[in-house]
Amino acid sequence: MRNTERHRVKEANSLWHIYKTVPFWKVVKNFIVIQLARYTPFLPVKNWLYRTFLRMDVGDQAAFALMVMLDVMFPEKISVGRNTVIGYNTTILAHEYLIKEYRLGEVKIGSNVMIGANSTILPGITIGDDAIVSAGTLVHKDVPAGSFVGGNPMRVIYDQDEMKRRQQEDGFLKD
Repeated sequence: MRNTERHRVKEANSLWHIYKTVPFWKVVKNFIVIQLARYTPFLPVKNWLYRTFLRMDVGDQAAFALMVMLDVMFPEKISVGRNTVIGYNTTILAHEYLIKEYRLGEVKIGSNVMIGANSTILPGITIGDDAIVSAGTLVHKDVPAGSFVGGNPMRVIYDQDEMKRRQQEDGFLKD
């Protein structure tokens, strides 16, 4: 289950209430910073931009590939652990505007996580340490530490024990 705060709206759909929930100039600043970072090939510069201007918690040696799209409204609700790779063109959302409500939720991505290209991570998700998310996955529920998940709808392909066994067979882990 995703961990989100739900806010009901009356009258028009929740997107019409956007600037009641987040200041216009914050969105403009975030958009400019995110667009600069999306095209910047220098990983330390990206991480500095995210930490400094978006107030994100980004671990050492986290790597955001080209074209990663972060939540423009609430990037400060996203945290990424140490030595994590976020694949090409991945989208990470901390909000969703629906017809009768909008939802906000922190996204917590652990350390040593691999997120494949073209994945989408929805608000209120926690991805545990050492997890692997296959390319093109819609992450709509929490991902257990050490597991390998993929698909749409997302499902667990290998749990932590199976991942360790396979890594030992491939020589990546010593007994």
